[in-house]
Amino acid sequence: MSELVTMGGQCVCSMGLAPAPIRVSSQQSVVNAGKPIATIQDATPGNIGPFGMCTSLANPAVAAATAAALGVLTPQPCTPVPAGTWIPTKPAVLVNGKPCLCSDCKMMCSYGGSISVVSPGQATVSAK
Repeated sequence: MSELVTMGGQCVCSMGLAPAPIRVSSQQSVVNAGKPIATIQDATPGNIGPFGMCTSLANPAVAAATAAALGVLTPQPCTPVPAGTWIPTKPAVLVNGKPCLCSDCKMMCSYGGSISVVSPGQATVSAK
């Protein structure tokens, strides 16, 4: 079951070495526990990443550093380049007219990585 992603949720890239928080800039009026809910339009380098160090040879900085190291993979600081928006899994669920970002959405990076949500940013509270 997927959950809506809120400001501060965490995502990862398959070519990155660290998780990064999701920032919401597409809308601010619909909130969950005081945090704005993300939409699929929250897909810019200002909204996601960086993911620590990048290991993709499609990244020009990684390719240059690896070539300089005589072929030894040399990760470089991540600068995500999203290839479009998040792929919506619940396109009928709208937040201010935009498809919501759910915890099972994915997005591709132009450097070859697959970006996914690892924590939607919602806190679950249970009473005993």
